[in-house]
Amino acid sequence: MKAFAQFMHKELGLEGDGKDLKDICAGTDRYSMYKAGPVLSISHGMGVPSISIMLHELIKLLHHAKCRDVTIIRIGTSGGLGIDPGTVVITDIAVDSFFKARFEQVILDNIVVRSTELDKDLVEELLNCSKEIHYFPTLIGNTMCTYDFYEGQGRLDGALCSFSNEKKLEYLKRAYDAGVRNIEMESTVFAAICGLCGLKAAVVCVALLNRLEGDQIKAPHEVLVEYQQRPQHLISIFIKKRLGLYNQMELLDNAFFLNK
Repeated sequence: MKAFAQFMHKELGLEGDGKDLKDICAGTDRYSMYKAGPVLSISHGMGVPSISIMLHELIKLLHHAKCRDVTIIRIGTSGGLGIDPGTVVITDIAVDSFFKARFEQVILDNIVVRSTELDKDLVEELLNCSKEIHYFPTLIGNTMCTYDFYEGQGRLDGALCSFSNEKKLEYLKRAYDAGVRNIEMESTVFAAICGLCGLKAAVVCVALLNRLEGDQIKAPHEVLVEYQQRPQHLISIFIKKRLGLYNQMELLDNAFFLNK
């Protein structure tokens, strides 16, 4: 997230080189936060509990700062489903492990179910921004959020595994048929909290592998680094368009920066 903040610092033409950006949350172990102009770049850790804590505290901060018309976008990596590695997925609906658009949370001793639908206009706006980029594919699809990285995502390579490869593939193919195109661990609670608080939100993740072809990432490190920059590139175009700063002539320079 520091790298993204420095990238946005450059893209927005802010003073200085951005190398001295400070972690606003330094001194805590919860997460890191950087500010580049009107952009906050925040790490949220891995999994539903981690991002939930961050969102509660961030939304309170935005409220007390009297921020208005806020858009929140989660960017990151994910496991793809039936798509090529390097594909960027803009989430249409965040679904649970049963392919349902819901987030279940235990509050006191009640199970509360919340909607996980995301802003449709924002999804389309991001897809239109992706049309400015031609060196990687971008698509809209459902994102499945799980509570676990290994068995919860049908992996065979954890310390425990209670199912066969055949069972795994049968489940993942059912997920694909239900519209799921990638798998991660934060989208349902992210969509639920942002929706309840009236915040426009989106999830944009790059797929590091196709889970129908295996559990292990096979791409070399330098390729993975470039993959991780793809959502950043897309979101930078979105931000600059929103701020009236986007220039199509910059696209080649950006592509070079992200690929070098």
